[in-house]
Amino acid sequence: MSVRRALTALVLATSALQLAAQEPAAPKRPRITGVSHAAFYVSDMAKARAFYEGFLGFASPFSIPRPKGGGELVWIKINDRQSVELFPGAEVASDAPRLYHVALEVDDAEAMRVYLRSRGVTVPDSTPVGRIGNRNYFVRDPSGNIVEIVQYLPDGFTARERGRFMPETRISTHLMHVGVIIAQLDSAMRFYRDILGLAEFWRGSADDRTLSWVNMRVPEGQDYIEFMLYDKYPTQDRMHSMEHICLEVSSVAGAQSILSERTLPGGSKSPSAVRVGINGKRQINYFDPDGTRVEIMEPVTDDGRPRPSSNAPAPVGQRQSSTP
Repeated sequence: MSVRRALTALVLATSALQLAAQEPAAPKRPRITGVSHAAFYVSDMAKARAFYEGFLGFASPFSIPRPKGGGELVWIKINDRQSVELFPGAEVASDAPRLYHVALEVDDAEAMRVYLRSRGVTVPDSTPVGRIGNRNYFVRDPSGNIVEIVQYLPDGFTARERGRFMPETRISTHLMHVGVIIAQLDSAMRFYRDILGLAEFWRGSADDRTLSWVNMRVPEGQDYIEFMLYDKYPTQDRMHSMEHICLEVSSVAGAQSILSERTLPGGSKSPSAVRVGINGKRQINYFDPDGTRVEIMEPVTDDGRPRPSSNAPAPVGQRQSSTP
């Protein structure tokens, strides 16, 4: 190579490096540390509170009135970072899904908004502070599920009630996962895995022919989202069972014994029998007065050995997906 060509190549390379240095770096994903809460619409707030507080033994740290006299939004506290939110059901049709949204806790909600926008997700124009003093906003996954992004602030209600409203009557101290219905697995993986950074750690099949569940753990924590897969759009009763919360206990038999001494609110379905699930973990199901399933489950398999993931193909749900 001649000296002139070498100099020209050096100048071009230097210019390219300078231009690259001037371009802003792509936003990095902030930390997602856990599942903050699941929010459900309830048709009768008194009965719902009787179930989550009186029966399951949790306490409500606060509630706020809904706009235009629409009743109160009630928080049911599981631990200092996790809760169940109960929304007055008059806001939705009686045959609508009960799950309103699932929330992920992040360490920087504004940085997450900027990051999600850079990845093509539709986000609001700003990150507001909500009525209980935390930063939060909503996005949608490709199946239409609402995912709330929340950051707890030092002067918010969540921080204010730290260490309080956690009675000994609580049947569990940890919301292990939330189940959401997923229409198309591929698009869900692009959103939850490729964009949000959740990691798959197990998938299972109810019949060994078609995939039923995929478990996706948050990147900086142990909580997870459980994909509930389907082909035909679920009936109302089936929907209420698929969209669920899972409470961790050290002993399902012990939890069953405690709950057998308490009274289920009127209208609640009878609990299931204790069984070992396909994932190898002992579990029992209870149902709130609207039919929403509360799965109570041990964190490890009954024999200590992990169950292998299913290789069954995923179904394609009837609901059309949308790009986040």
